[in-house]
Amino acid sequence: MRTLPPEVLEALRPLGTSLIADAIETFRIRMANEGFIRSGVVQDLTPSLDPMLGYAATARVRTVHPPMKGAAFTENSAWWRYLTTLPEPRVVVLHDFNHRPGLGAFLGELHTAVHKALNCVGVVTNGAVRDLAAIRASGFRCFAGHISMTRCYAHVVEFGIPVEIGGLLIQPGDLLYGDSNGVIAIPLDHAARIPVVAADIRAKKQKTIELCRSQDFSLEKLEALTKAFGFLVAESGAQLAPDLEKPSDA
Repeated sequence: MRTLPPEVLEALRPLGTSLIADAIETFRIRMANEGFIRSGVVQDLTPSLDPMLGYAATARVRTVHPPMKGAAFTENSAWWRYLTTLPEPRVVVLHDFNHRPGLGAFLGELHTAVHKALNCVGVVTNGAVRDLAAIRASGFRCFAGHISMTRCYAHVVEFGIPVEIGGLLIQPGDLLYGDSNGVIAIPLDHAARIPVVAADIRAKKQKTIELCRSQDFSLEKLEALTKAFGFLVAESGAQLAPDLEKPSDA
């Protein structure tokens, strides 16, 4: 799988999802309503921690029904071995495909410790987690759709396959970034350009904010500044967005 130089990852880490999204939008490589998990599907359960950045390790899990064999998680260690084949840092991506996602929690205090030992930095799931206080104390980033007190029959059904969570199709090895605003996929082909473009966008936003807060503010100056900076949607050349209300499996 393709990876990025460490210096690129470090340049991306402090940016934040909003600035990254703005930068990616200028590349016009995907629709502006794509590339991120839709609001309401997962929530940031560890907002006090630093942003999450890592390569996706994907799996489909079930919690409602017991596994066909190997009821104890120690009898199903293939998932752990799979993780060691992926680049670091790793983000665990679990698609709970039960009819009722989140009935039971695959990840809790114990599995958080296991995944941290395997150099995973966080989890993204439309399902549930438990032992939230322990997860937060461990420093493990957690974006989940539900919280549950029990694991029920939580088990991995398959892994290393594409999964979809909240309208975002995630392939193994995709680069994911998460913070209090949500989770976004960073295109590897353009990742190195993002910090430079983001710095330019941040500077333009700051100048606009300074104008809005100044005694010298006027609507005419605001219009001139935003036009010069290309903030106007009418000048973006964006195509009509596809229907956002299509059904999602998450």
